[in-house]
Amino acid sequence: MDERAPKKALITGITGQDGSYLTEFLLSKGYEVHGIIRRSSNFNTQRLDHIYIDPHNSSARMKLHYGDLSDASSLRKWMDTIRPDEVYNLGAQSHVGVSFENPDYTADVVATGALRLLEAVRTHIVTTGRQIRYYQAGSSEMYGATPPPQDENTMFHPRSPYAVSKVAAHWYTVNYREAYGLFACNGILFNHESPRRGENFVTRKITRAVGRIKIGLQKTLFLGNLKASRDWGFAGDYVEAMWLMLQQEKPDDYVVATEESHTVEEFLEEAFGYVGLNWKDHVQIDPRYFRPSEVDNLRGSASKAKQKLGWKPKVGFKELVAMMVEADLEKAQREKVLVEHGYIDSHQQP
Repeated sequence: MDERAPKKALITGITGQDGSYLTEFLLSKGYEVHGIIRRSSNFNTQRLDHIYIDPHNSSARMKLHYGDLSDASSLRKWMDTIRPDEVYNLGAQSHVGVSFENPDYTADVVATGALRLLEAVRTHIVTTGRQIRYYQAGSSEMYGATPPPQDENTMFHPRSPYAVSKVAAHWYTVNYREAYGLFACNGILFNHESPRRGENFVTRKITRAVGRIKIGLQKTLFLGNLKASRDWGFAGDYVEAMWLMLQQEKPDDYVVATEESHTVEEFLEEAFGYVGLNWKDHVQIDPRYFRPSEVDNLRGSASKAKQKLGWKPKVGFKELVAMMVEADLEKAQREKVLVEHGYIDSHQQP
């Protein structure tokens, strides 16, 4: 390979929160970035629109390809066509609550999907003699009922189909590292949020509601377990840790976390308080949002990532909440203009 040629990265889940931040990060490092996206009648690339360049333009360094973690042939095809130096498996059905409703699909995409991708990497290496470095996105949900703090040696006790599937993907990655010598790393990332977080995740659900309630578009926010405690960081910080794992001499597994935990109630207090509101005036508990098996407390110990990768989070809890509320206030203000001009229904919920 031409030493002057840019490194190539292949990302599954590129249209998600983490995928968009990782794409920005890799482009800033001079990479050529390729993303696998599922075929749909509707475009779902909003998080990438600000960095998208028409592929006919010779300066485009981000390219999207149709494929699916449920389709082994597409994964192998793109592995052979793109010939990436690094593969980041971020694709998943990543909502814990949805995984109880769609367990088969979750297992197929999250667990078996990782196995399909690892096999595509392995067979490409065997066929071509090239080397590929592989990153598997793990989750703090894998620890489930195990008490904090949780680190790389903590026993997994998953409490949802999503978490069980992530545990399987983790051990597939370890197995391919040990059995075939793949440079394969697991990043066990604790909850990481941003203004790009999906609106059905509790943090974003809260900040969207704060914006809409503040300007009169919404009155009530319905939530489930307010006592659940999570280690919340900024997604933009966490993608750097993913990249750092693949730059080491030897592959390994790392916990990525802020080492602080806050309850959903604390998040509510910070978010509503930021705009001068009392959350208790606007939040109602809905039993439908409680899960069959709850995870009470997740708090990571990231000393290994700090020591070996030189990584540490830059954005704190209060800064993260403020960032998300500010973005959703702006979104709500734009929404209000559309309501006032009759383009959307004023009672429409996000």
